[in-house]
Amino acid sequence: MGTWILWGLFAIVIPLILAFDLGVLHRKAHTVSLREATLWSAAWVTLALLFAAGVFYFRGAARGLEFLTGYIIELSLSVDNVFLFAVIFTHFQVPPKYQHRVLSWGVMGAILMRALMIVSGAALIHRFEWIIHVFGAFVILTGVKMFLQRDKEPDVENSGLLRWLRRHIPLTNEYDGQNFFTRSDGRVLATPLFFVLVLVEITDLLFALDSIPAIFAVTKNPFIVFTSNIFAILGLRSLYFLLAGVMQLFHYLAVGLSAILIFVGLKMVGLVDIPIGYSLLVIAAILAASIGASLLKARRERRFALPEKAEEEGSGR
Repeated sequence: MGTWILWGLFAIVIPLILAFDLGVLHRKAHTVSLREATLWSAAWVTLALLFAAGVFYFRGAARGLEFLTGYIIELSLSVDNVFLFAVIFTHFQVPPKYQHRVLSWGVMGAILMRALMIVSGAALIHRFEWIIHVFGAFVILTGVKMFLQRDKEPDVENSGLLRWLRRHIPLTNEYDGQNFFTRSDGRVLATPLFFVLVLVEITDLLFALDSIPAIFAVTKNPFIVFTSNIFAILGLRSLYFLLAGVMQLFHYLAVGLSAILIFVGLKMVGLVDIPIGYSLLVIAAILAASIGASLLKARRERRFALPEKAEEEGSGR
């Protein structure tokens, strides 16, 4: 009974908030301010915590901890997506006032894709229980790959997908407001904003291939996996506008995220066996340590840069 109540709340409240966000607050394109992004980020986190409290109340402490752990895993891994979105938007020179529309439609597509992937993953694990070890090995390899490529810049221009799109879809090089398609000489043409949307969707799909198996290490309950995933994804838009301008400060974040993936993968293959509560503490500690180390490094670099800047200005006089 408790699960149906939570499903009902989730199915009613989330679409209403999205409709209010898109239909009222962002009906007209505008640049999302830091204050607006902060308020929305706080709102989505608060809503997720309220839902977690509902899970604790209706389903018990074990399920509540599973939801919180899955949410933190998904939210922390989604930070890596923020950097990729920033690279895509910069490459295509997307005006800031149109970026929210792209991310909003991207979220809609992400919800559908993740629903299909979670249902498929849960069915596979139910039918072939051993496949969880395959998922675990994949998550470990992903964590190792993330660590080895932590300083590598993504090359959007030479993306095979982008080249394929340009060959097969009629394109205009000019933006037409926040439209994904426009008309020119009687032809329907895709605007660069459509290509950006496709790249955002593909980026999220590739990201989901890593993150969804990781949450199956926490729980095999489709309800917990889906809701924790979606709450994290819903907050991704505001998180982007909050963090995109300061991502260069999080130097060690990729190291922390790779460590989280490796830890989760080890749990999936059975090499680490600790209760869910301790898993939550380990993941939170890794995330906090990587963010703290990053901020200390940024502060130290800024402190050393100030005397050098003063010396250069003094020599220039």
